Amino acid sequence: MRWDRPPMLDATVSLPTWVRDAVDFEARYESDDEKMRLAIRLADENVLRKTGGPFGAAVFERGTGQLISVGVNSVVRLNNCTLHAEMVAYQLAQKRIQSYSLGTEGHPAHELFTSCEPCAMCLGATLWSGVQRVVIAASRDDAIAIGFDEGPVFAESYGYLRDRGVDVRHGVLRDEGRAVLQRYQDLGGPVYNG
Repeated sequence: MRWDRPPMLDATVSLPTWVRDAVDFEARYESDDEKMRLAIRLADENVLRKTGGPFGAAVFERGTGQLISVGVNSVVRLNNCTLHAEMVAYQLAQKRIQSYSLGTEGHPAHELFTSCEPCAMCLGATLWSGVQRVVIAASRDDAIAIGFDEGPVFAESYGYLRDRGVDVRHGVLRDEGRAVLQRYQDLGGPVYNG
């Protein structure tokens, strides 16, 4: 493709408008189940409202349970292959705390809750995001079962994170996370592997 003028070079990261009314940013989320239910509810709403894929994520302050940011899969909606739920949540959290890392000295520890095991891109970003803990609902195999290609993620990938101080917990409310994936497939949602 030849350009008469260079194109505008910008990208937008935004949440669907329904998120504003669906999420209480002032609430404190005390337990892992409460935090995970929010991530799963975001994924489910994204499917039901047809604003993206079946994935949701949320970043919290680890000690207080304060919600810092949320993310929903926005790949198709915003025409950007990098806008997976985890990536959106990381970007908006870093913007909110005004730091490129959620692990910056002087800031509280942060954790990510995600409705489905991260793909290779999101898992890589987890290391650089600065979160100290990742909690996962549905598994990689659950996403693969409905046609998503999660890329090269290995047991060693999680070992690498753990070796660098990131605590990882799998399978929290897995059946609820898997149900969102199944609903997405049943509704004929697009599988966008690139």
